[in-house]
Amino acid sequence: MEEIDYPCGRETIERILPHRDPFVWVSRVLACVPGESIVAELDVDPELDLFRGHFPEHPVLPGVILMEALAQAASICALLGRDGEGSIGFLTGIDKAKFRRQVMPGDTVRLEGRIVKSSRRMVVAEVKASVGEEVAAQATQKYVLA
Repeated sequence: MEEIDYPCGRETIERILPHRDPFVWVSRVLACVPGESIVAELDVDPELDLFRGHFPEHPVLPGVILMEALAQAASICALLGRDGEGSIGFLTGIDKAKFRRQVMPGDTVRLEGRIVKSSRRMVVAEVKASVGEEVAAQATQKYVLA
């Protein structure tokens, strides 16, 4: 893959990840050291259809979507670290997940990932999502690359 200038947006993200609308949960990548670490952002669109049901009177981004956004960001880092454009990272485990702050419509979520283990097929990352200075979620995630 050609060299990437940061920050980069959706066009570059879609060259790396296989995900497409409505399931791309990374708005931009601010910085990345391929195979080591990444800082990205997700702009939480208040018009997302899922807010009609989660919850109508108190819309909150589901924790599973937040974990998916973190997995996508970390996968970008892992795929760039092994020239894995066109590969798919499958989430195989989430350990020590903690949710500390609700993510609301209109929030911008900072997605941080650090690859702590990487083999030919398996990647382990420490991930953290924040809104402003507040940690929203954190976990250790595992992926298999295919």
